[in-house]
Amino acid sequence: MAKYNKDDIIERSREIARMIAETEEVDFFKRAEAQIHENEKVKTLISSIKGLQKQAVNFQHYGKTEALKKTEAKIASFEQQLDEIPVVQEFKQSQIDVNELLQLVATTISNTVTDEVVASTGGDILRGETGASLKNGESCHTHNH
Repeated sequence: MAKYNKDDIIERSREIARMIAETEEVDFFKRAEAQIHENEKVKTLISSIKGLQKQAVNFQHYGKTEALKKTEAKIASFEQQLDEIPVVQEFKQSQIDVNELLQLVATTISNTVTDEVVASTGGDILRGETGASLKNGESCHTHNH
């Protein structure tokens, strides 16, 4: 009765993945990532942040609260500077765009599977109920009394 198995689905999923990899969104993401790796200001800020984060861990470990507060403030300041750099903003936006595309694919698959199941069992798509629950609906409601 079943026409497809998991392997068929996985193969088709890989095709969709290859399609997604060739979209504007992913293209933009790759370019933005490359620009980030080439940007000296970005590199400097990131290594400063990483160094400070190591210090912060040590300060926390030895209970040096004041030093920890100062270090965390420096980290926050560097992170803010990082966020103000246009290539970083573009990179973050491109991450969001790619994630939205993946989310859209997942949601579309999920909703379509639900609609197909509902339709094939003679259910009501608008109410999102399968035919089985509609047929048994009468007996279910009487138990509430």
